[in-house]
Amino acid sequence: MKSILILNANIVNEGRIYESDVLVEHGRISKIEKNLSSAKADTIIEAKGKYLFPGVIDDQVHFREPGLTHKATIYTESKAAVAGGVTSFMEMPNTVPNALTQELLKTKYEIGAHTSLANYSFFMGVSNDNYDEVMKTNGQDVCGLKIFMGSSTGNMLVDNISTLEKIFRDANLLIATHCEDEETIRTNASLYKEKYGDQVPPYCHPEIRTVEACFKSSSLAVKLAQKYNTRLHILHISTEEELELFKNNLPLKDKRITSEVCIHHLWFDKNDYKLLGNLIKWNPAVKEARHKEALFKALLDNRLDIIATDHAPHTWEEKQQGYWQAPSGGPLIQHYLNVMLEFYYQGKIGLEKIVEKMCHAPADCFQLKERGYIREGYHADIVLVDLNKSWIVKKENILYKCGWSAFEGKTFQSSISHTLVSGHLAYSEGKFDEQVKGQRLLFNRE
Repeated sequence: MKSILILNANIVNEGRIYESDVLVEHGRISKIEKNLSSAKADTIIEAKGKYLFPGVIDDQVHFREPGLTHKATIYTESKAAVAGGVTSFMEMPNTVPNALTQELLKTKYEIGAHTSLANYSFFMGVSNDNYDEVMKTNGQDVCGLKIFMGSSTGNMLVDNISTLEKIFRDANLLIATHCEDEETIRTNASLYKEKYGDQVPPYCHPEIRTVEACFKSSSLAVKLAQKYNTRLHILHISTEEELELFKNNLPLKDKRITSEVCIHHLWFDKNDYKLLGNLIKWNPAVKEARHKEALFKALLDNRLDIIATDHAPHTWEEKQQGYWQAPSGGPLIQHYLNVMLEFYYQGKIGLEKIVEKMCHAPADCFQLKERGYIREGYHADIVLVDLNKSWIVKKENILYKCGWSAFEGKTFQSSISHTLVSGHLAYSEGKFDEQVKGQRLLFNRE
């Protein structure tokens, strides 16, 4: 693997910003020092005035392969990820077939090894009837277990309380949950079908997938985790009310219950349905503005631990259907670091905090091995950001296979200039080098 020397970068790492050089050799960060300009390297990157971040780690994506490859593939979406400064992802099991056996999970890892431009891990799925398969999961090289405690595709809704009790009791690695109460949602959906028939406006989505549905399910997950001392990570928190379930008086490494907020729940609110309609139809729903303000506050005070995307592309044609037919989810991974940097420009968050929540915290939360930080000896997952180079999101620069983004037409004030994945310069000034693929993520777990 080629050696790379990065000169005069403003390094954002572990709560500090300082200027230094970085030498990358054999896929690892070998030196972080000033005045390395005399060091020999195959590639030299002059980074004066730019900011060097650890690679972003997205702990919740849906890359649709296998089975749904008309929407996306691991190759296409990992390419979009790398262009957006994301060097590692953790992908969900609701593909087709659902990843509910060790053999099906192995197939996904094989696809990742051959096609992913970013580092990768895949969650093992939980259903009402695959306990024995779940218990075979190796926590050293699998990011965790995923439980849909709300609507999903295929056989992945886990609504049997005895199954939940058993998994929470016996699981010896992290459980990630999608929390929405299915009974509440079904009752609300029936009422809105009676009221609107087939013509439900998209802005009714948060009235169907309500605050109450989220809180009822999240509080159940927390109750089970507390009962069994389970390592629980609740995905995509979307309501102010749920925040009371989380503590900010413990260091992340000491928390048994952690949480995540997604970029769309920080950026969009219910008013945006008028313009964007089903393009911002997600589960859990984008809700009233008070929620995004409360979520942002909780992110800053550490009740919320991680920022993710829940990247879940669908085709443009699928999203143009009526409310009941249009699937929930949308593409986000190429743009979510840019979105957080917009909040930085607004004075709402510092660069150090962005790095903490998008790089350090996912690594700590999942106990990733030698990633998430700019440290000597660590894998060289590195992103170089130009805070002074603006660009406009247009169809021609959208890399998702689905070809659209809810951010189309938006001007971002920052751009990603270089992305190193495990020491390989995978992206440089708009160009990709696909000769080297990403690596399987490993975890420091007993």
